[in-house]
Amino acid sequence: MDKKSLILAQLMMTFMMALLMSGIMSMLALGPTEIWLRNWPKDFLIAWPLAFVLTFCVSRIVFPAAARLARYI
Repeated sequence: MDKKSLILAQLMMTFMMALLMSGIMSMLALGPTEIWLRNWPKDFLIAWPLAFVLTFCVSRIVFPAAARLARYI
């Protein structure tokens, strides 16, 4: 995969995962309340950049490890 496609895929994947995970985890903590709805956007705006940076760093370890592991499965 070329670098441009990889970055776009990471942006899209981390957007969706940060949106869903921040919403689910904050709703579990706060319940489906007005407070939860007010806090979710802020939680998402914190989670998305973190998710992008962390997946960018971790992918350099995970992709080669997955390729090696796939040979044994």
